[in-house]
Amino acid sequence: MTIALITDFGTQDSYVGVMKGVIATVAPAAHCIDLTHAVSPQDLYVARFALLSAYPYLPVGTVYLVVVDPGVGTQRRAVAVQTERGWLVGPDNGVLSGVLDHAPILTAVELTNADYWRLAQPSATFHGRDIFAPVAAHLHNGVPIEQLGSPIEPHSLVQLPLVQPTAIPNGWMGAVQYIDRFGNAATNIPASAVQPGPWQLGLGPRLLPGVSTYGEVAVGEGLALIGSHGFVEVAVNRGSAQQQLGITVGDRITLTRL
Repeated sequence: MTIALITDFGTQDSYVGVMKGVIATVAPAAHCIDLTHAVSPQDLYVARFALLSAYPYLPVGTVYLVVVDPGVGTQRRAVAVQTERGWLVGPDNGVLSGVLDHAPILTAVELTNADYWRLAQPSATFHGRDIFAPVAAHLHNGVPIEQLGSPIEPHSLVQLPLVQPTAIPNGWMGAVQYIDRFGNAATNIPASAVQPGPWQLGLGPRLLPGVSTYGEVAVGEGLALIGSHGFVEVAVNRGSAQQQLGITVGDRITLTRL
């Protein structure tokens, strides 16, 4: 079984290695995949999308361990969630919400059973080491999720505020959910919204043509297409949509079929 890690810890410090050491102590056979440790510090939206975009491509039965946790040590819940494809472990602050928008929840628990923590009195600043990593390792070892804590209602899990994609007459409305290192902006409008025939994307007063590849417009021109992540994307050919169009996460987007 695989344990896939997403954090904002970077690679300069030993935090990621320490978490893997805890995992190896509890589950020596676990195979860890580093999805990313380059999430911007405390950026819940980036962590949310990193998990969402990776989730369909890892083996069924993967444990996804997400530690981007600006509320560590506060009353925010530590949770584990079981879906049809695996388990999600992390803080209940919205980082899991992208997957949970698309994947049916089988079971959700608050991690209240200290028998499965590294320490009964965990550090107030490193729950990744003392709670989340050992819990992920125990799930890898086959511990039933119900033993890890108290059941919670799935609808009570925190959602990050984001305009939900909605079908409208002759199109869709949604929002920017992520901006990558190239400055491309992934919206939350699904690829299925793009049907045969011409279409365009509205971003404030701007109208961007819907195309199939970046190279269908001139260098420096804005465009919209279906990204590899399965969502409609705003981009600039050989440029940064973030910089040139002033896009930020949460901006509203309208797709119109012509």
